[in-house]
Amino acid sequence: MNVTVQSVGCIWMTKQKTRKCAICKDSFIPLRPLQSTCTLFSCMVEYAEKAAAKSAQRRAKNERVAIAEKRLKLKTRSDYINEAQNAVNAYVRFRDKDMPCISCGNPLSSDGIGGGFDAGHYRSRGSAPHLRFAEDVGNINGQCKRCNRYLGGNYSNYRIGLIERIGIDNVERLEAYNEPRKFTVEELKEITQYYKNKLKELKNAGA
Repeated sequence: MNVTVQSVGCIWMTKQKTRKCAICKDSFIPLRPLQSTCTLFSCMVEYAEKAAAKSAQRRAKNERVAIAEKRLKLKTRSDYINEAQNAVNAYVRFRDKDMPCISCGNPLSSDGIGGGFDAGHYRSRGSAPHLRFAEDVGNINGQCKRCNRYLGGNYSNYRIGLIERIGIDNVERLEAYNEPRKFTVEELKEITQYYKNKLKELKNAGA
């Protein structure tokens, strides 16, 4: 029986083609199926270390995916609203970075937290939630932090600045628009992605 096994082993070895070591790249004749390195101890150790590192990376990636999926399941509608608002605001801040504050007319600073200035709403998110993402009709514009945060939005001067930009007819139309709107989660996802894409396009256009 032993002779037969040894004979089979010899036949297998004689049929094997040379391979290149995965580490040192030297040619070698494999002694077993799926052998990836030559018989140098340093090559075998390095190969084993790299395989262990790749395995650890796969485990870490799987863990990140699992955590992301878990977080996704726990996300609320409020989370999606915040994500959409952040995407819109980021777009507005980049769009208006070279423009003056809509309310006071002072230059908008690019320094500081949040871009140095805010994406200020003409009709606030609290009083007009249906217009919270409506930058395209003039409801969101670059506004300095002083006007937006410390002067309550500086509404009267915001209106004057907005009239100069989009005209009195459009401002009055914006003021009169009160059709209720409740955004679905899918719509909020679409808004988020839409403004992320718009921001990317705007940045690429200025590159």
